[in-house]
Amino acid sequence: MAWSTRQLAELAGTTLRAIRHYHEVGLLAEPERRANGYKSYGVAHLVRVVRIKRLTGLGLSLAQIAELGDTDEHPEEALRNLDTELAATIERLQRTRAEIALILDRAVPTDLPSPLGEAVAGADVPESERSLAVVMAQVLGRPALDAYADTIRTYEPDPALTEFERLPADADEQTCQDLAERMRQAPAVKEMLAAFPSFQDLSADAPQGEDFARRALALAALDLYNPAQIDTLIRMNC
Repeated sequence: MAWSTRQLAELAGTTLRAIRHYHEVGLLAEPERRANGYKSYGVAHLVRVVRIKRLTGLGLSLAQIAELGDTDEHPEEALRNLDTELAATIERLQRTRAEIALILDRAVPTDLPSPLGEAVAGADVPESERSLAVVMAQVLGRPALDAYADTIRTYEPDPALTEFERLPADADEQTCQDLAERMRQAPAVKEMLAAFPSFQDLSADAPQGEDFARRALALAALDLYNPAQIDTLIRMNC
């Protein structure tokens, strides 16, 4: 009693294409042929195909199965390694699901990482500040971002900050100086200056280096703020 290729595929719950591929990559030995030239498969072939299907179903690749050789009946080491990889994948997926839940539940922006995104979502920060936060998230280290997020959580609108957002590009020097002095007294600015007394403190732990972070933030500021606003920020930090 022997089976044809189609019958073998049906018994194993796979496809003719899969059987042929196993032959091509050397995972399944070629069977003897009948007098009419058709392949003649036996139980050993079925066992082999079922084992391959089972191992691939668990997550091993055909290349990994090939490397197992005669140990594929119970490949303990390969399965333990696979289990470790799956555990890491599950952990990553759980973190991803938690982040998605946070985005959905609290309307956290998708362009900011947690906890910075959560802080921005819960505060009435100006659009320019929010955009700057995106740039900061790309270039600053985690300690700096966490500290920045803490300042955002307690952010409160202030008349001086509102005036800064509306400051025209042609504002004179005295206007910029007066506004800078009033901005220094805003609670949000006080907290920010306390956390980061200087630009160097903000970028000290930047993953790609301080110079890279400083250049990126400087270019972002030039793009987000007009000349008078830039002048005011410089005066505020002097």
